[in-house]
Amino acid sequence: MTGEQHLREFRAEVRDWCRAEIPPGWRAAQTGASDAEFVAFQQEWFQRLRGAGFAVPHWPAEWGGGMPVGEQIVLYQELAAHDAPRLVLAFVAIHHAAATLLAAGTPQQRQRHLPAILDGEIWVQGFSEPAAGSDLAALATTARREGEDYIVTGQKVWASGAQFADWCLLLARTDPDAPKRHGISYFLLDMRTPGIDVRPIRQATGESHFCEIFLDRVRIPAGGLIGAPNAGWQVAQQTLGAERGLTMLELAERLGNAGFRWLVQACPSGDPVLLDRLAGFETGIAGLRLLCRDLVERHESGTAGPADASIVKLYYSELLQRMTDFGTELGGVQAHTVLHKPRSGGWESGAWALDFLGSWEWTIPGGTSEIQRTIIGERGLGLPREPSGAR
Repeated sequence: MTGEQHLREFRAEVRDWCRAEIPPGWRAAQTGASDAEFVAFQQEWFQRLRGAGFAVPHWPAEWGGGMPVGEQIVLYQELAAHDAPRLVLAFVAIHHAAATLLAAGTPQQRQRHLPAILDGEIWVQGFSEPAAGSDLAALATTARREGEDYIVTGQKVWASGAQFADWCLLLARTDPDAPKRHGISYFLLDMRTPGIDVRPIRQATGESHFCEIFLDRVRIPAGGLIGAPNAGWQVAQQTLGAERGLTMLELAERLGNAGFRWLVQACPSGDPVLLDRLAGFETGIAGLRLLCRDLVERHESGTAGPADASIVKLYYSELLQRMTDFGTELGGVQAHTVLHKPRSGGWESGAWALDFLGSWEWTIPGGTSEIQRTIIGERGLGLPREPSGAR
């Protein structure tokens, strides 16, 4: 059987599965859903995908993944084409936590957490702080060694889904006298540990997607350190690389399917100016898909460049923002009266004003567009580094 024949058969298999397993009417059911309904739906959907071998195709085979790149592309194309729910609650676990554990974790840490993630363990990312967002290296949360534990005190903010999380990927300063990027360590934090206070942040939309995490003398066993002491900045790049890289494959397909389809439906037919803008978006989506495919293939072969993931993240986030801005423009005043969107959906729900607000989640977190351009310039193009005494 040729490779093309195999992919055609695999596509047919995924299509049949989607038709049988994607919950009908899930968008309506998840619009305005309570926290309990959201969590239950997400966990059940994750296990459906897991049972089919579709939950973590990007993981190594020994941990339940190992799907060839060509099949991963087909899988995400079909899930997007059939308007499947997103794995919102598992996103940090299956991408950020897994990438970190596989790159820098001990065998014991991997054995403890990777199977648990497949069983539904929820993770949150504890990186940003009130005075350390894009300048993440300025973080002030401290971790002081005391016997067999680290004592952690500080505050994290913009922690997506922290109110549901079992574990946290935590950055803290372990050497206050070292240069900013050299005194940070990376920890795995059990969110049930005493001294943790999670406070959801009520947003202008009425949702509480983000949270603050307050840490008051929280004890983390020394075995919770991932990587070497004071080497947390290097480990964090593995986490951020996952956010900027392979996750884009799924998001690009969703933007190119539902996102573009709803733009077309909202656009008055026959208006040449609007049709020209639609054509521009269609071209942009084609470019995004090619970039994502190239990134996945280069990552698989070990030839990805140091700025490749940043290129894709920058391209996707700014295309998403332009498309949702256009959708809001087409929707007019009516677009601003839509107050809820499906909680298990993405940033291309067709609730245009809410989608546009949400698009800023991609041009700011995980490194702002300005940070991405700096990475592309310095690491990708070899341009001189920006002068900074903080480096």
